Amino acid sequence: MNIHEYQAKELLEKFDVATTRGKVASTLEEAEQIAHELGDVDIVVKAQIHAGGRGKGSFKNGFKGGVHVHKTPDEVRDVAAKMLGQILVTHQTGPAGRLVSKVLIAESADIAREIYFAVLLDRATAAPLIVASTEGGVEIEAVAAESPEKIIREPIDPLAGLQPCQARKLAKQLGFESSQLKNASKLFEGLYRTFIRDPEIAAMRDVAEEDPREVEASKHGLNYIGLAGDIACLVNGAGLAMATMDIIKFYGGEPANFLDVGGGATEEQVTEAFKILIADKHVKAILVNIFGGIMKVDIIAQGIINAAKSIKLSVPLIVRLEGTNVEKGKQLLKESCVALIAADDLADAAQKAVAAAKGK
Repeated sequence: MNIHEYQAKELLEKFDVATTRGKVASTLEEAEQIAHELGDVDIVVKAQIHAGGRGKGSFKNGFKGGVHVHKTPDEVRDVAAKMLGQILVTHQTGPAGRLVSKVLIAESADIAREIYFAVLLDRATAAPLIVASTEGGVEIEAVAAESPEKIIREPIDPLAGLQPCQARKLAKQLGFESSQLKNASKLFEGLYRTFIRDPEIAAMRDVAEEDPREVEASKHGLNYIGLAGDIACLVNGAGLAMATMDIIKFYGGEPANFLDVGGGATEEQVTEAFKILIADKHVKAILVNIFGGIMKVDIIAQGIINAAKSIKLSVPLIVRLEGTNVEKGKQLLKESCVALIAADDLADAAQKAVAAAKGK
């Protein structure tokens, strides 16, 4: 669940977790007003995008850094003017960068000591797990690899939740003094309460930060991830989708997406999936690879027919069908006169898709 930093602050405050004072601004006037409200303190201005490395990033207008500290409202307004409406490029955004439409204006914190504290879902136990370290959070991956003994792990019973004794134990392990244990425990308990409120976090979704194709796919219950290739894939099942992408690359092609219609897709979902694939102007061929188990092959076939009727397929369509009702599905496609290239198996389908994308 991707949310902005300012949203995280608001959420943490709701669950009584200590944060620095501040608000989000989408205009220069708002930025200046918030700075006035914060008073005579050092004020940090932070670009709000779904990407890390903002402080070391660069704007396409030439301004350096998505995080700056200033003292006066006028300075805050000036730096906000160089961020709002501009494209910020970081090591996580890629060269395209992200549009900054909001900035966080907050009181700067004097950092006395850093610790790392996270509530995660442990796949092995399917239960929450607290991972913490006295080494701070900047290079926690390096700490885990080089000094694993410095990583603290505290499993949480999902029914009982984080217990007060566990919070105090963690505070002691992290080196807090006796006078600090109460506040540290309160902080940890608030973080855990925040962690288990998934629906509220999901409501903070900012679709402007996401690929429009992925947003559209989610509206129809489709699992879609856009990639940089030119062979679109429509597959049922995540494992089959991964295998399809792998074999496309094996035969010299590049997949344009990961699209899993799932095991119970309807004709409407298949039609919408085709619309999303066709909308990608880089796509030069579409490979449909269906193994019907729960998903009936004839349902997919009817979806292909519906899509062909409502959308002009301007690129070659390669279809490999296998499984439940496969003969019925193939007959439906044959009688529909939809222009397609039939494949006997996955390898054959991948080779034909690669050749079609290359215009052979």
